[in-house]
Amino acid sequence: MATENIGSGTTTEETTLSVQHSIYDPGYVNAMSHFYRGELGRIMVWRQRLDITTNWAITSSTAIITIAFSSREVPHIIFFFNLLIVWVMLWIEARRYRFYDAFRARVRMLEAHFLVPMVMENRELLHGEWKKLVSEDLILPCFKISKLEAIGRRLKRNYIFIFILIMMAWLTKIFLHAPMAMNGIGSFYAALRIGHIPAWLIAFIFISTLVSVIGITIYVSKNTSGEISEFGTHRSLWRI
Repeated sequence: MATENIGSGTTTEETTLSVQHSIYDPGYVNAMSHFYRGELGRIMVWRQRLDITTNWAITSSTAIITIAFSSREVPHIIFFFNLLIVWVMLWIEARRYRFYDAFRARVRMLEAHFLVPMVMENRELLHGEWKKLVSEDLILPCFKISKLEAIGRRLKRNYIFIFILIMMAWLTKIFLHAPMAMNGIGSFYAALRIGHIPAWLIAFIFISTLVSVIGITIYVSKNTSGEISEFGTHRSLWRI
């Protein structure tokens, strides 16, 4: 029995040493380091693509606002096309953000389960199914957030301010270049009419856009943790 226990103990010890050796094997560490740097470079490329669409939205909005206030003859309906352009840019950017977030999840997984144990010299933190999850994601990549959540995140970070700016410019245009004097809500509502486009349609576009932007932003803010916690760090907020 003693011999069996000694043999069993030796086997267990050898297995533990073998696992530890494989974890800190130079070849393994080198491969994982290159993998981490490759994924980090990939998310930086997608991050730059996000900036491009945001710049397009800002540039187009600036140009349209400048044209709108350059002459009284320019109808305020031009801001409808501004909203349309910004919505298209937001849709494109949300799609790009989903790709960015998918690759960012891999980087976060490596940082939490590979780099942290290396820094802390704590082998216990290396346990778990993170290797299996990363391998499955490499074979069959998938998005980590929905389209609505991606739109909400980009709205919260950038686009809500662009939409508010457009709304304020639209209202200012109506007040400054109204065809008649503004004596109250009735005259303001009448000023919304442009040619054959009824005032109620303009009001509906304006209100629905404002409600949609604010509603999506608030909903996503309350139901998701976001990219980075703004009120301290907690384990339950980490999607890893």
